[in-house]
This record gives sequence, C-alpha cells and structure tokens, in this order.
Amino acid sequence: MNLVQREIVKLRSSVLARNAGWMLAGQGTGVVLQVVYFVMLARLLGAMQYGIYVGAFAFTGLLAPYSSLGSGIILLRYVSAERKAFAVYWGNILISALCMSGVLIAALRYLAPRFLNPSSASLVILAAASNCLFAPLTEQTGRVFQCFEKMRVTVVLNLLTNLMRTLAVVGMLWRLHHATAWQWAVASTVVSAIAAVIAVGAVALVFGRPRFVPKLFLKHGLEGFGYSFASSTMSVSNDVDKTLLSHYGMNAANGIYTMAYRVVDMAMIPLNSIREAVLPRLFQHGRAGIADASVLSYRLLKRALPLSLLVAVSMFLAAPLIPRIAGSGFTESVVALRWLCLIPVFRCVHTMTGSVLTGAGLQSYRTVAQVTAAGLNLGLNLWAIPRFGWLGAAWVSLITDGTLCVLTWGILHGIVFKASYSER
Repeated sequence: MNLVQREIVKLRSSVLARNAGWMLAGQGTGVVLQVVYFVMLARLLGAMQYGIYVGAFAFTGLLAPYSSLGSGIILLRYVSAERKAFAVYWGNILISALCMSGVLIAALRYLAPRFLNPSSASLVILAAASNCLFAPLTEQTGRVFQCFEKMRVTVVLNLLTNLMRTLAVVGMLWRLHHATAWQWAVASTVVSAIAAVIAVGAVALVFGRPRFVPKLFLKHGLEGFGYSFASSTMSVSNDVDKTLLSHYGMNAANGIYTMAYRVVDMAMIPLNSIREAVLPRLFQHGRAGIADASVLSYRLLKRALPLSLLVAVSMFLAAPLIPRIAGSGFTESVVALRWLCLIPVFRCVHTMTGSVLTGAGLQSYRTVAQVTAAGLNLGLNLWAIPRFGWLGAAWVSLITDGTLCVLTWGILHGIVFKASYSER
C-alpha cells in the first residue's frame, strides 16, 4: 500500500469515526429526550390510558414500513455511488410517502375495529397519520443527509420529533396534570406534522428541489417493496405483541409491558448509532463483494458486542427504578424489564450482520430470516398472550430475537464461506 492509499484509508477512518461520534452524540441526546418523554407520558396517562394509546400506535406500526416503500434505502444505495441522481431519488421518496400513506391510513381505519379494542381503535386515524405519513417523511430526510455523510444534520432531524413530543408532553403535564389517550394522540400527531414540514424544508434548502419521475417509482417499486417487507417483519416482531394485548383488552398489561420494552428500545440507541453511521460505507463496500462488507461489520461488532452486554447488565440492575420514576402503576415493569434485558445482545448481532446482507445487495436472505422470526413471533404470541399476558409476550420476544440472531449470523457466515471457497 503506497503513501496515498494509506492517507486515503486514514481519512476514511477518521470520517467514519466522526460520523459515528455525531450519531452517538445525537443518540445520547435522544436517550435523554426519550427518558424524559416516556417518564412524563407515563405520568400524564397512567398505565391504563398509556396501554390504550400504545395499542393504536403499535397496530399502525405494523404497516408503517410500507409508507415510504423503501425509498430511503434506495436513495442510500444508488445516490451514495452517483450523487448527481439525488434530485430524482428525493422526488421518489416524496411520491412514495404521499401515495402510500393515503392507502395505508384508509386500510388501517378499516381494519382497526376488527383487531383492536374500541378504545384503541378510536385513535387509529391519528396514530396512522403520525406513523405512516409524518414520521416517515422526517426519517427519510435524515436518510438524505446520511447519504451525503452529513451526520450532524441527520442527528438534528432525528432528534426533532422527539424534542417536540417531549416539549408537548411536558407542557400538557404542567397544564393538565392528567390526560386521556385521545388528547395525547391529537397532540402527538400535530407535533409530528410540524417536524415533518421542517425536515422536508431543510432538504429543499440544502440540496434543492426534488424532481418527480414517476417511472422511477415503478422501476424500483419491487426492490422498495422488498426493503419495506423486510422492515415490516421487524415491526411484526416488535409490535404484534402489543397489538394482541390490545386485542384481548389487556390495556393495563399493555402499558406495563410497553414501558419495559421502551426502556429496551432506548438502551439500543448507542448500538443503533454505530450501525447507522456505518450504513453508507457498507453499501460502498458491498459493491466490491460481501467479504469486504463483512470484514468492516465484524470489526465493529467486536466493539459493539461488549457494549450490548454492559447495557443488558445495567438494565437488569436498574429495573427497580421504573416505578419510582414512572409511577407506582408500573411496578410490574421491573420484572418485565429483567426478562427483556438480553434483547440488546441479540439485536446487536442480528442488526449488524443483517446490515451487511443489505449493503451487499443480498436483502432477500435477510428477509427470509426476518420472515421466519416474524412468523415464529406471531404464532407463539397467539398461544402465549391469552394464557400468560405480558409475561408470555416477554418470553416470545426473547425467543424471537435470539432466533433471528442465530439465523442472520449463520446466513452471513455461510455466504462468506461459499464466496471464499469459490475463489480458491
């Protein structure tokens, strides 16, 4: 390796480290915001009303991945290598979001009374507007800046919705002291809409106007559906338990379980920041072959896995703080969190190895693993929740993430071994 090549490697390493640093700093701030948000929301709603809201929000989350039809990942994949194509792929994001969200909101409104209890079903239109239109728009604008490795702006946009929701819930707690799930659903939708408008305006200001080419939507529709389908399998694994708890009318149990599950989600933020920072680089390495992308992934996994173990131990030890912070109605969340504390370890492995498959253009293999895990999750929850309530949901979550961890690791190792063997 000559001097120029060594300098290029050093530069790329420094950029990756800086990007990961920005993402970690932003995600760290996000942890603080989410802690404040969930604590204040728990105190504002109480376990019962929180469970009602969660039922509607989780149900809409099952179809939310289809709202952008994978257009953000498509932009990352193609614009990372050809920056001049940005305008048409940004236009594709807007077309996808606007077209698909209307269909999904109507479908969710029709299905809600058949799957949810009446209290949660009444909130579905608001939750769907937030989950299927406004939140995806904000998320995809972050993908735009991520594609150009402007992680500082990505961090700001990722924090925007959480910041506005936190301010809203703090304001409502200060003025109202207690609110219904309906009142919070209205407030949450309004602030999500404001965040989306700001985020789209930021892209227009920095990168210019989009170009609308409907043929691009059709050209990448099948590929985008594949990404959305893969993402929806994760949504099934994450949200079908909460939907079923709502379906069986276990609103208080849903609030208890979801509070613990949200702590797990927040604990995953530092690990997710590493993955998000490296994702554009995985697409670039993936073009050269899965071996190059897997080397980068393994190097990062060696650092991320010990962090995930530390997170798991910390959650187990800190679980008794939940009722002291969120209120006595969430006392049982202590046991729920201790059951769920190993999930960050499993997710660290399967999200990192799965991202390698995506970056190398082998999304279909990852999708097979995710579909298998989602089917297992649904089948086990249909059996466990009616019998054991939230405890059954916690057991199934552990089994599902553990299974997905084994599957993605095995698939990646098999493909890398096959590729290296064929080169001999």
